[in-house]
Amino acid sequence: MNTGPRQLRCAVIGAGMAGILSAIKLAEAGFTDVTVYEKADRVGGTWRENTYPGLSCDVPSHLYSYSFALTPEWSRRFAPGPEIRAYFERIARENGVTQRVRFGDQVLGCVFSEGRWHLTTASGHRDQVDVVIAATGVLHHPNYPVIEGIDTFKGTMFHSSRWDDSVQIDGARIGIIGTGSTAVQMVSALANRVARLSLFQRTAQWIMPQENPAYSDEERTELREHPDLLSEGRQSLSDLFDLFSNAVVDSESAEIKMIERACLANLEDNVHDPDLRERLRPTYRAACKRLILSPDFYDAIQSPNADLVTDDIERIEPGGVRTTDGRLHELDVLVLATGFKADAFMRPMSLVGRNDFTLDEAWDPRPAAYLSISMPEFPNFFMVNGPNGPVGNFSLIEVAELQVRYILQLVERIRAGDCREVSATHEALAEFERAREQAAQHTVWVTGCRSWYLDDRGLPAVWPWSFVRFRQAMEVPDPAAFEFA
Repeated sequence: MNTGPRQLRCAVIGAGMAGILSAIKLAEAGFTDVTVYEKADRVGGTWRENTYPGLSCDVPSHLYSYSFALTPEWSRRFAPGPEIRAYFERIARENGVTQRVRFGDQVLGCVFSEGRWHLTTASGHRDQVDVVIAATGVLHHPNYPVIEGIDTFKGTMFHSSRWDDSVQIDGARIGIIGTGSTAVQMVSALANRVARLSLFQRTAQWIMPQENPAYSDEERTELREHPDLLSEGRQSLSDLFDLFSNAVVDSESAEIKMIERACLANLEDNVHDPDLRERLRPTYRAACKRLILSPDFYDAIQSPNADLVTDDIERIEPGGVRTTDGRLHELDVLVLATGFKADAFMRPMSLVGRNDFTLDEAWDPRPAAYLSISMPEFPNFFMVNGPNGPVGNFSLIEVAELQVRYILQLVERIRAGDCREVSATHEALAEFERAREQAAQHTVWVTGCRSWYLDDRGLPAVWPWSFVRFRQAMEVPDPAAFEFA
């Protein structure tokens, strides 16, 4: 029975890319009572947290932009981190998001009681809302390695996402533990600045060759004068990413074999020392781990002052890193480029749904959500870029825009009075997970590597189908998949 239109109070958790987007789209839909909770002192999410040298996005700038806020001002095809951070800060400011944010106030708990969500923050602030959108991000809880003696290092040590700008890098002896995209970007940026660079590699990575040219003044002027070119360019990039998404979800596709050939040629043609080439050669298929794009990593790691260390780390000592060959790699600075806890999502926030059902219970043994957005027993609680979504080699802005549009269709039903509570059914989640796990068996991510995509069973915790299928799934919510109360 329709109870008539309602005025809803909404909370958005997180003021990164997805939180800014959620706040803007809520406002566009006429929701005026919206508060954004942000644990830090400014917006920006991962682009605020990460400031390491060489930081850039692995999605082209004109695609890694909101579709409604395209800009001709990007400096390069793949924009540097500070430029991306400034973009999000500007969009938040110009769209009135900043004034809706409670900065420096982390949400510690959300409890569903008497039809509303009761929020508690680190400052002791309490709030009651009808709808929660969790835009907390995926990769934001640093993963610190367990290495003997790590607390004894006398130099400066920090995680790559906690870069210390006060540390003198030029002329220093720097070590980097890890070989993911962060480490690759740092090696390229630092090789010509430091006295010695030691890259401690546990697993070699395939590197996709990708130039990063600067946009000329003439190119930017043309985009300013012809805004339609921005939309056309963004669509062309999106179409290219569709091809890539088709490649990774089919381990036998012609597209993945083309990617493999390009990565292999990049290694063979650009690493000249045979021994170094073999140590940089992965033993798994290209794109099994998240594919790394770089125009110059191989040049940087072949610099005279660079050292690729492939012996295992035995321990960390006051003077540096000791490897199993007995060698002490003396260092002034040690950077832990060891990734993030990809299964954390909203945690350590406490989340209690209907009938005292907790998030820990819901996510035992592993995180799951219907279409990565909604969970049974957690009514009116929605996630952007939640568990098992398209984080693998897609533009997360495209993903988030589709998800927020989907979420707002459900929220509109609450506002219209069609229901007071909406959440995915247990049956819908079970069927989605069954189909996802089956499809995951055919992806390149299960072809024999260890990566942060894989869950405790060795299955990729990501969307295993094409991006075209994701767009179709996000068009209109299936009423049969939801419980409306």
